[in-house]
Amino acid sequence: MIIGFDPGRDKCGIAVRNDQGQFPYHQVVNSKDVVATLQSLCKQFPITLLVMGNQTTSKQWKKQLESELSSSVSIEMVDERNSSLEARDRYWEMYPLQGLTRVIPLGMRFPSRPIDDIVAIVLIERYLKKCNL
Repeated sequence: MIIGFDPGRDKCGIAVRNDQGQFPYHQVVNSKDVVATLQSLCKQFPITLLVMGNQTTSKQWKKQLESELSSSVSIEMVDERNSSLEARDRYWEMYPLQGLTRVIPLGMRFPSRPIDDIVAIVLIERYLKKCNL
């Protein structure tokens, strides 16, 4: 199983992908709770890989996670450019508008919550595509 991690200063996105391609967990987590959340997920799921974005605060996060997580979890960096735009489109696929709000043009729609967890999903998919998996 793979954990996707969208690092940030105040909040981070985390997603878990199972071997069937499903995401049984995805959440936006306060930065101060990230390590405990990741450690808990590694106990709950058989995680072997953490895929993380390579932009905002990624170097500091990678160093911290290498020291805090089990050595059985390897960490891979993925290009994070434009992942927020891709995640916004994915958000509307996952949570389609209902009723009259469907007529709002795509460019004028804004998600009702942070989408860092969906960015984490996008990062996992980018990694799998890069590795042809």
